[in-house]
Amino acid sequence: MSAAVTKQDIQCLTFDLDEETFAVEVHRVREVLDPTKVTKIPRAPDFLLGIINVRGNVIPVVDLHKKLGMPHSNVGNDSRIVVLEADLDGEITTLGALADAVREVTDLNGADIEPAPKIGSRWKSEFIEGIGKLGEDFVILLNIDRVFSSEELAYMQDVSGEDTDDTE
Repeated sequence: MSAAVTKQDIQCLTFDLDEETFAVEVHRVREVLDPTKVTKIPRAPDFLLGIINVRGNVIPVVDLHKKLGMPHSNVGNDSRIVVLEADLDGEITTLGALADAVREVTDLNGADIEPAPKIGSRWKSEFIEGIGKLGEDFVILLNIDRVFSSEELAYMQDVSGEDTDDTE
């Protein structure tokens, strides 16, 4: 279990990906948006859907399904873009993550958060901060800083500084 997982309660935003419930710490969430037109970026990594304009800011949007090795899900009525802040060597990178649905902001009881299993999981355990419980359901607590490599975050940081013109 990483040092960040403590026995303290953790306030999280919960969301669905492929019939699983995931969570990120709420202090990492800037906002939740309805799906919008995403501008594709030539030669972008396959998990990077493109970029969106959020009040004049260019935000890269990622497909967490692909990044976590899950089957891709199409955008539906409940889909949302969760705008998150990831830490890249002390520098904050803002990105949007496509979720099948956003559930709620809730407290996970720190005493109920267990380390991610090393085997038998369909996700890379280094992406998982821990496994919590909400009632009878399991919640996978993501470590958003580890989901993306520093090179990937640096790429997304660079993309945020580019204009949205698709020409090269």
